[in-house]
Formats: sequence, C-alpha cells, structure tokens
Amino acid sequence: MSSSISHVLISLLLFVLLHEPTLAIKQSYIVYLGSHSFGPNPSSFDFELATNSHYDILASYVGSTEKAKEAIFYSYNRYINGFAAILDEEEAAQLSKHPNVVSVFLNKKYELHTTRSWGFLGLERGGEFSKDSLWKKSLGKDIIIGNLDTGVWPESKSFSDEGFGLIPKKWRGICQVTKGNPDNFHCNRKLIGARYFFKGFLANPYRAKNVSLHSARDSEGHGSHTLSTAGGNFVANASVFGNGNGTASGGSPKARVAAYKVCWDGCYDADILAGFEAAISDGVDVLSVSLGSGGLAQEYSQNSISIGSFHAVANNIIVVASGGNSGPVPSTVSNLEPWTLTVAASTIDRDFTSYVILGNKKILKGASLSELELPPHKLYPLISAADVKFDHVSAEDALFCNHGALDPHKAKGKILVCLRGDSNRVDKGVEASRVGAIGMILANDKGSGGEIIDDAHVLPASHVSFKDGDLIFKYVNNTKSPVAYITRVKTQLGVKASPSIAAFSSRGPNRLDPSILKPDITAPGVNIIAAYSEAISPTENSYDKRRTPFITMSGTSMSCPHVAGLVGLLKSIHPDWSPAAIKSAIMTTATTKNNIGGHVLDSSQEEATPNAYGAGHVRPNLAADPGLVYDLNITDYLNFLCGRGYNSSQLKLFYGRSYTCPKSFNLIDFNYPAITVPDIKIGQPLNVTRTVTNVGSPSKYRVLIQAPAELLVSVNPRRLNFKKKGEKREFKVTLTLKKGTTYKTDYVFGKLVWNDGKHQVGTPIAIKYPH
Repeated sequence: MSSSISHVLISLLLFVLLHEPTLAIKQSYIVYLGSHSFGPNPSSFDFELATNSHYDILASYVGSTEKAKEAIFYSYNRYINGFAAILDEEEAAQLSKHPNVVSVFLNKKYELHTTRSWGFLGLERGGEFSKDSLWKKSLGKDIIIGNLDTGVWPESKSFSDEGFGLIPKKWRGICQVTKGNPDNFHCNRKLIGARYFFKGFLANPYRAKNVSLHSARDSEGHGSHTLSTAGGNFVANASVFGNGNGTASGGSPKARVAAYKVCWDGCYDADILAGFEAAISDGVDVLSVSLGSGGLAQEYSQNSISIGSFHAVANNIIVVASGGNSGPVPSTVSNLEPWTLTVAASTIDRDFTSYVILGNKKILKGASLSELELPPHKLYPLISAADVKFDHVSAEDALFCNHGALDPHKAKGKILVCLRGDSNRVDKGVEASRVGAIGMILANDKGSGGEIIDDAHVLPASHVSFKDGDLIFKYVNNTKSPVAYITRVKTQLGVKASPSIAAFSSRGPNRLDPSILKPDITAPGVNIIAAYSEAISPTENSYDKRRTPFITMSGTSMSCPHVAGLVGLLKSIHPDWSPAAIKSAIMTTATTKNNIGGHVLDSSQEEATPNAYGAGHVRPNLAADPGLVYDLNITDYLNFLCGRGYNSSQLKLFYGRSYTCPKSFNLIDFNYPAITVPDIKIGQPLNVTRTVTNVGSPSKYRVLIQAPAELLVSVNPRRLNFKKKGEKREFKVTLTLKKGTTYKTDYVFGKLVWNDGKHQVGTPIAIKYPH
C-alpha cells in the first residue's frame, strides 16, 4: 500500500473518530419527589395517577411517554413519591432542576452489617426479661415486625405458627411467590408476609450474574438470623453443634413477622426504597434494618434508608437500624437520622471457649465453635503461618493464611498461627486444613484488641486476643521446638466484665450532623445464636456440606434486631407511645455499667464512651417504665431539617403539604434524648433547652449531675413536679468549659439524671473540645 493511500485512510479514520457522537453512559438513579398529597384513604386510582405523573415528568426529559415507561423500573406511588429509572448523567442533572424534585441520586450499593461478609435470642441471659416483668403480659402479641434483609428460611422452627391465632385484620400484605412456586416458599400465621425486590440489583451492570431471583427465600442466612432475633418463636433445645443448648426466642416471640428481601449481591437504594414502601403499605409496626452505607455520610435526601425511615416514622412505624461494622475507627457510624434508633454492638455474658495450651504451660482463653477436636494427651508442633509460606509468597500473605500462600510440605501435621485480617476468619481455617494443618490459632491484630469471635471452623481452632496472640508469637519465635494443644469447645456462662463494646462496632461522632449523638444505644451483637438458612453451610463455602438450623453471627446486624424485638414489646405495652417516646425510653434507661459494677469497656480494655455506646447498654425491664420521655413528632423533624438548611419549598415536597421553617431554630435545642455540643467556646456559657413528658404516675423529680472536671453544668429548674400523666416540663442546661484546662481527648462526657426515687432518667452529655 502506498504512503499516500495510508495517509488518506488514517485521516478518514481520525475524522470518523473525532466526529462520532459520544454515547451517553446510562446508569440507574432514584428521583425523589417527597410525599404524595393523597387523603387518608388513597385508592388504586390515586396510585395509578401518581405513576402516570412520574411518566409525565420523565417524558419531558427523555422525549416521550413511551421512553419514560421503558426507563422507569420502580414507581413509588403509595407512601413515598418518586421513581427509579435508567438515565444518563445529563438527564439526571436536568431532572434535579425540576420544581417538584427533591433530589436525584445514583442507585448505590449498601452492605449488610454482619462481620461474616468480608444465646438466648432477645437479650442474652442476665435476667433482663424477668418472669414477673411486664413482658410476660405481652411478648409482642399483635405486633407486626418487618425486616429489610436477605429474606427468610420459612421452614425454621423460629417461624413456626404453633400457638398463633388468626392473622391480625390490620395486616394488608401478601406472601409473594413465583408462578408455580418452584422453591416451595410459604407463609403461615407467624410468618405472615414476604416480598422480594430485585430490580435495583438488576439495574447494576456489574452485578453478580449467578444470583437466584424471584423468591423471598433466604439463601445466605443473614435475613433468617436477624428476623428470628427480633421476633422468632420459642424453640426448645436450640444449639449450634450442641453448644449453647437452650430455648431460643426472639425479643418479641409472639409478634407476627414479615420478610422484605432487598439484598442480593449487596443491597441497592432502589430496592431498599421499594421495601420500605411495601412495609409501610402492609401495616408493620416495627422495621428492623440491618444494613447501611458502610460509614459514608450521605445527606438525608440522597439516602434511601433516610428517606424510607422518614416516611415510616411519619406513619407511626418505629425504625431500628444497625450502626455499622467499621469500628473502632472514629466517625464511621452509619444510619445517622435522628428519627431512627441506631444500634451499636456489645458482647454478652456467654462464651464458647476453647483454650490454647502452650508447651511452656501457659493457658490462653480463645473462642471457637469447631465440631472437631485434637486427640488428647498430646502436644502438637506449633508454627507461625509466616514460616510455612511458598518461596515466591510474601510473609504477610502467608501470615494472613491467604489462599495459595501456604506450602503443604511445611504445614502438614502442625498447628498454624494465623493473623486476623485481610480475609474471612473461617476461610483462614479452610486454607490451613487444605494444606494439611492439624489445627489453627487465629490471633487478633492490634485493631481487633480483645474481641474474639466463635466461628464454625472446619478444623480444631481457637480465636485469641491480640495480647494472647502476641504471647503465642513470642513463644513460637523464641522456642526451638514450640508445641501446643487446642481444647474442645465448652459453653461458658456468667462471663465477667460483660458487656463490652465490640471492636468492629462503628464509632461516633456523627460525621453528617455532630449535634446528634450516634449511635443511640448498644445491644448484644457478638456470637449471637439465631436461626439460619439450610441452603448454605456454616462456612458459606460450597464444599462444606454441613447444615445447621441455628448459627452464631456477630455484627451490628445482630444487635439491631435485639432492639427491634424490644421495641415490639414496648409498642405492645404502650400502643399510644410515639416512635420518639419509645426511642427515648430505651435510651434514658440504658446503663453504662458492666456486670461487675465497673464502666463498660471497649475491646482495648479502656473505658468506652458515648461515641461507642450512645446512651449505654439496653435494659428492657426499665424501658417499659421510664418515668419521663423526650418526645418528638414530624414537625420537630422538619424543624431539624430546617436547621440543616432545607428550605420551605423542599420541605413542602418532603412532607406533602405546605411547611414554613421557623425564623430561628438551633439544632442544640432539638429535643433529643442526648445533649451533644460540637461547637463551644472555652469559658463562655452555652444554654441548651429540653422538654420532658411524664409517662408515669404523678411524681417529683430532682436533677443529679455527673460532670467531668473540665465541665461546669448547671440545670434550671433543679426540680420538676408532675401532677398527671402527659404533662410536659421544660428545663435549661448551662454548659461551660473551664479555662486553663488541658484536654487529652477531642470530647468530654457527662450525664444528667432526673430521679424521683423510682425512675432514673439518664441523658448523656458530649462536648467537643475546640482545637
């Protein structure tokens, strides 16, 4: 080919490339329009009109109604106003300028809050649900608990309807099954409803391709675990491979339950919103939401959980959400809305213990749920996993016991010491077993501290703390022929210095709005026994053929449904209480003491703070009779949004009717059951106002102040006199940071307690020191 012809062809090719129209990248978006302007009893005609209005709005940007119908894959037309659609970036940007649009945001992926993804149910032991308590009269009867999660295993005994009567008339939901019901899914008088939502998942072009859709059946175990923790029926002789044997039950064992499967390979905004809308429409009383954004601080109008929970609370549904598993790093807590009840995770007073016995006769306590045990009366060679690496593999990879890093010739017949992190805890044991190790010791990294977790390992194994792991590594590295033994697992009850805050539990302060304390509360979230899916093995690996009806899991995913179950009980006993009143009752009666009378610790054995546990560890019996509550309603939440910078036009859409922001509103005066001040000047008094409502008998309260040395706290008035139930009283708290004090931490903490001799109404105080 001649040079001139080549130049012509190249010029033509460049011309085509330069003038070829760029194809706009299509992605899935949520277009949020706020609330509907329906009356109290909307009809199917109203819903149809709402959907048509969505088509009309989008048609003006995509060219026709037909194209709008093709683009929209969800129309939220009942309690939430908006739609999910496939759009390009320009279309999304133009839509955001529409006068009826509150926000437009990408259909993001959320995560489940269980540590597995990378005992007694209710509240573990400890007598919290005592036989003579108010709970015996209730057990959550007539309450409907909904769960946004991975679905449910309906055959589990936790969802047996034995002893249940007719389904409540207030229930408006369905049991959704595919035509022909190929997987034999069913509901009953206990599990009264199930739905599944996957269109948001399908809209992600990078999704997993081998996921089974069209069923609310739980193929992961997470949804069954969380739902049974919140509202599972009584199940006698429940255990995990014979460990922890006893009667299992959810926090509200007589509640009806409903599953909303919104998570597949992750949980997407569009499906989460669809789940919220269905749950509101179906008539649930409580929603348990064990998922979140993984520590990302997203504005409320850009977050499906924020939007869905706002509309749920507006319809008198209490929403309980997990705080996340990104701890102990500060400012990682998620689900930051003031209208949700956000839960941290703490340990319980029951361990599944497996001891490590070293050749130097040191005995170290570990945790495990391995079914296997080493032959007794013998010590076995002990080696660091870093020393069994292939020559071409880094010592770090081998130390984490990552797949393909370990040399079978060096590992065979030995107990390997693997370091926690980088890969799944159980997968490390799987790899150790694959290369011929006879056992595994899993040692914590420094960040995990003293938090040890029992897992159903495939070989004899024990999970030890960072401190004990350090001792083991020193023994291995300084001994010519190190040996060890791992004892069989035993259930240990009455563990002292419980609860403590889990290392993984996400910490505050609140990155989105530091004037709102988050998390709100802590509850059991470590090594929790609950129902499991028999579609999957305990290790979640296909070659593991074991199946178990109950399993332990850890995470704020597990602590969240504990509190949801408690909320169900409170709602059953006090049906007239608002969501905020129930939240307040749980927070103001919480404790910051452990079972030996000391302060609750974190995994590093330091005293934990409200940024880790919120108001403290939940105490169900006291929450039933709190004395006073900090109440809030939708108007208060709208004022809060005004303080966040939302204008009246946005709030009209948000609320579905006209709303005028108050001329002056200070976020520190928002009537939250905690006082958090992120901006204070040293030496200058700051006034904070709160209002409490009497929900008990006539009584006289006096204030008790627990203040750190750096902080002056005064309250006016110091006494509150209530003559009848429902009466409200306002008080003012004056806070002053002392001059000339050296502050070792970013925050100082205190507590204000109203006491009438019977009730102690606690309010945590958190003050950020100005740097």
